[in-house]
Amino acid sequence: MPSTVVHCALAGLLAAGLLAAGLLADAFDARAVAIVFAVTIVPDLDASAGFLIPGGHRSVLHTLLLPLGIAALLYYDTRVRETSFVRRRWHARSARIAWVSVAAVAFAAIGLDLVGGGVNLFYPIHDQFYALSGELLFSNNRGLVQTFVELGGGEAEAARGSTEQVHINSGIDPTRGAEPENVERVFPVAQSGWQLLLIVTSVFVLAARLWERR
Repeated sequence: MPSTVVHCALAGLLAAGLLAAGLLADAFDARAVAIVFAVTIVPDLDASAGFLIPGGHRSVLHTLLLPLGIAALLYYDTRVRETSFVRRRWHARSARIAWVSVAAVAFAAIGLDLVGGGVNLFYPIHDQFYALSGELLFSNNRGLVQTFVELGGGEAEAARGSTEQVHINSGIDPTRGAEPENVERVFPVAQSGWQLLLIVTSVFVLAARLWERR
């Protein structure tokens, strides 16, 4: 499963990419990147939720209701209200950083975990873990093939069970219930070649962007 470092790596690339698109524009600097990183880490804090709510890891803060709710509030504050609280309380550029942070939570935090073991997408309204896996390819024999969504049974294929049935381990809470004293607690950094490549690429791109902005 993706580590917090991998989540931040994708969030960093997302922030750098949005800079090129002009969304962050002059708001891009080391402080803005740090804010995006901090917000991206927030969903992983539910790793300790399993002590209070069985199956709470990848549920409590990995629900899509979190970024959707924040995006709705942010839209109301910056687009509907006559005076934006976010802009007045912090700075004009804070709204742009906030939008990038919401995108980072949706794609870099929740999205990566959706393809890396699964998340409880609509918790607590709908208590069901989902995992996105499959392939998209073109074959000279079979034509266009996609197995991410099986038509007629896609939900059954993607569903993994409720919080009562699913426990996703972490270094904080390796197993459901009490652990033995000698239990191994693993805090991953990169668990595959593509994850390490993503981290290195993100460091390189962010360093280049920040050097350019100095």
